[in-house]
Amino acid sequence: MIKSIGELVQNRRLLFSLIKREIALKYKGSFFGSAWALLLPIFMLIIYTFVFSSVFKAKWGVHADNAPKGEFALILFIGVIAYNFFSECITRSPSIITGNPNYVKKVVFPLNILPCVYVFSALFNAFLTISVWLVCYLFIIGMPHFSFLLFPIILLPLVIFSLGVSYLFSSAGAYFRDINQVTGLLATALMFLSPIFYPVSAVPEKFRVFMNINPLTPAVEMLREIMYWGKYPDWHLFGWNLATSVVFFMLSFIFFLRTKKGFADVL
Repeated sequence: MIKSIGELVQNRRLLFSLIKREIALKYKGSFFGSAWALLLPIFMLIIYTFVFSSVFKAKWGVHADNAPKGEFALILFIGVIAYNFFSECITRSPSIITGNPNYVKKVVFPLNILPCVYVFSALFNAFLTISVWLVCYLFIIGMPHFSFLLFPIILLPLVIFSLGVSYLFSSAGAYFRDINQVTGLLATALMFLSPIFYPVSAVPEKFRVFMNINPLTPAVEMLREIMYWGKYPDWHLFGWNLATSVVFFMLSFIFFLRTKKGFADVL
């Protein structure tokens, strides 16, 4: 395992070039090109602002009737950013091996980097979306809190967990093609079972234990605390979340290493 992780570091130039290629291919052929990476989150934020502020008139604890209409959208959109990143990793993972047969059948190609390519390209999109959120926050509210600078650290456990998911599902998806259908259903379920459209405090006490199992819950809650509310996270919870993510990643990576020898045969 240590040797395989070392291979990732040794092939970092190849990894970066594949990430750039993956990002470019996503918008290749479109009229606006890579500008869609910024336009899509802007359109989404406008829609959320209208639907939840003007139609549902949701408040989420912000200051009553004289609050800017975009405040709730900003709170909600933080959860959407984390969800979109994790959802993209889940839904694309099962086809990582099956969708790259040319790489799999090359003996000298380091297959270990393929899941990293998809996760880090999704992370790039997440960072772009956060930049859009920041600009909107500046216009609606003003200067962000100093705690905003902690968002890369708070995202770290979710990124590590997403890498574990990508290694696990990419390996399993090579042998069991039904994983594609399961991950689509799982991504849809996570949208409603994660504190994206509601706070954890709105969930009945007896069901909160299931919310805490959800890997998205601590990420969304802590991101809201540092990015919008200007609070510092519970570092004990963060440490526990980071430790469990690392353990899950290690187990998934070992599973990937043990199963990758048969990838070429099943393709």
